[in-house]
Amino acid sequence: MRKGVVATGVEVLSRGYAPRVDDVCWLDAAERRTWLALLGTTAALDAVLDRQLQRDAGMPLAYYQLLAMLSEAPGRSLRMTELAEITQSSPSRISHAVKRLEARQWVLRRPCADDRRSTFAQLTDAGYAALAAAAPAHVRAVREHLFDALTAEQVAQLREILTAIAARIPD
Repeated sequence: MRKGVVATGVEVLSRGYAPRVDDVCWLDAAERRTWLALLGTTAALDAVLDRQLQRDAGMPLAYYQLLAMLSEAPGRSLRMTELAEITQSSPSRISHAVKRLEARQWVLRRPCADDRRSTFAQLTDAGYAALAAAAPAHVRAVREHLFDALTAEQVAQLREILTAIAARIPD
C-alpha cells in the first residue's frame, strides 16, 4: 500500500490497490460518515473560533488557548514542556508562540530554579487583561457554534464520548 492512503480505504480501492483484508478493519458506511463529520466539524469550529478571535481580539485561537492555560495554572506559570503537552503542540511551536506573546508583553519566560534545562512561561498582567477582554466574545462564539446546537443531555453525551476517545489516545 502506498503512503498517504486515507483511513477509509476509498482511495485505495479507487486506484486499484488491493488492501489486505486481514490487516485492516475498514470503516463501514456509518463509521465513515461519522469520521468525516468529526473532521469537518472540528475544522469548521476551529476556523470560526479563530476568525472570531482574530477579528475581536487580534489574536489567533492558539494564542488564546495558551493564555487560558497559563491563567488557570498556579502562579499563572507553566514549564514550556507542560504547556506543549497541555495544548498538544510541539516544544518548538510553543517556543515560537511564546516568543510572539512575549513581544506583546503578554507572557514572559523565566528560568526554572530547580532545573537549568527548563524554562517557565508566565502570564503577565497585560496578558491576563488581554485574555479577560477576549473571553466574553469568545465564550459567546463557543456557545453559539457548539453548545446552542445541543441539548443538556447531548452535552453530557458529547463529554462522555470525548472522554472515552481521549482515554484511548496514547500520550
